[in-house]
Amino acid sequence: MKRFYVIANKAKDPRGTYTKRITEYLEAHGGLGICLDSEELAENAAAGNGCGEAAECALVLGGDGTLLRAARNMVNRGIPLLGINLGTLGYMAEVEIGAIEPALDRLLADQYTREERMMLAGSVFKQDYEEENCALNDIVISRRGSLQILTLYIYVNGQFLNSFSADGMIVATPTGSTGYNMSAGGPVVEPSAHLLLLTPICPHTLSTRSIVLAPEDEIRIEIPLGRNGRRQSVEANFDGSHKIGLQTGDSIVVRKAERTTGILKLNTESFLTVLHKKMSE
Repeated sequence: MKRFYVIANKAKDPRGTYTKRITEYLEAHGGLGICLDSEELAENAAAGNGCGEAAECALVLGGDGTLLRAARNMVNRGIPLLGINLGTLGYMAEVEIGAIEPALDRLLADQYTREERMMLAGSVFKQDYEEENCALNDIVISRRGSLQILTLYIYVNGQFLNSFSADGMIVATPTGSTGYNMSAGGPVVEPSAHLLLLTPICPHTLSTRSIVLAPEDEIRIEIPLGRNGRRQSVEANFDGSHKIGLQTGDSIVVRKAERTTGILKLNTESFLTVLHKKMSE
């Protein structure tokens, strides 16, 4: 491949040092780097605008959050992403800052593998409208306003599963298993797997655990009246970057998305080896 989007997080590369380093290296070795700002990319995606010139890959400079935003904003373009870690702890970023040039050499020589990562599609049903969005990591239902425990009704394939009293609920992909899901006590899963993880956040019980579901399953989360008949106000959060407010009477349906995100792999280390290194940092 020769043509690349270089998606930069200005907060992580405020002077454009690494962006310039990458684009100049690509041009010196027969490639082309098309610079895109991550915030402008998000605004264009929200407005339904494209990215301009075509590219074969997107190099995402920042951390896991920048890569997740790029995955959502470029989901309809079908090109793979490669994360270059400018942050601290990055599970998804394939390349550390000190190894940029060797990584670019391998991309230019087509020495890589591509993994297709499962995504989530979340359809929000409110009294006055419906909205659908996607996520690569997770869709999180969390409380808004007061710090009272939420009551959530969970249905799987139309069958009532349980009523949960908790601070919220996480529906995660295998890619997102090392994110909020892991922090909330959920299982860590090989990222190329296809399944759904349902993990309560700080459940008000001693017996509630994560539930692993098949990728074909459909999860419906309803927002009922809370304790003492009070109305509840919650928030559906897609990969930590897109939020939709919900209240009593609203619901969200989460299922496996039809589209996937392509992630390029350059390292030959196994997921468990990388996980061990990251958890030891």
